Amino acid sequence: MLDDTSKAIIARLQQDGRAAYSSIAREIGLSEAAVRGRVQRLLDSEVLQIVAVTDPAQVGFRRQAMIGLRVTGDLGDVAQRLGELPEIAYVVMTAGRFDLLIEVVCEDDEHLLELLTDTVRTMPGVTDTETLVYLKLHKQRYDWGTR
Repeated sequence: MLDDTSKAIIARLQQDGRAAYSSIAREIGLSEAAVRGRVQRLLDSEVLQIVAVTDPAQVGFRRQAMIGLRVTGDLGDVAQRLGELPEIAYVVMTAGRFDLLIEVVCEDDEHLLELLTDTVRTMPGVTDTETLVYLKLHKQRYDWGTR
C-alpha cells in the first residue's frame, strides 16, 4: 500500500514527469534525497513508470487499434507471448465477450494487416479476433492520481 507521501509524489510526477526532486521535496516537506529514494523504490517495484507519452500519429504510427481475442488453453501463456511483441502497447485479461484485449500501434494499415494475419491470428490458442480501428485519438491522459 502507498502512504500519503508516496501518493503525493506520484500525483506531482503525473502532472510533470520532469519535476525536479528538489521542487517535489519542498512541496511535500521531505528532503531531496528522501524523494529520490522513494521515487527509485516506486520505479523498482513497478508501481511507477516515468515515460514520454506521445500522440502515435504524430511520430509515424498512423494506425492504432484495439483487438479483442478469444483464446483456448492457457490464457496467461497467450498474454505473455502477445506482450513480447513490440507493436502491442498493452495486454489485459478480461471477463465477458473477449478473453484478452490488446492495443496495437502500427505504422500503417499494411503493418496492422501483417501483424494480424501473420502473428496474432496464427498464435497457438487464439481462436477468434475482432479489430476496432482507431480513427482519431480524442483523449489520452495519465493523471488520474492514486487512491
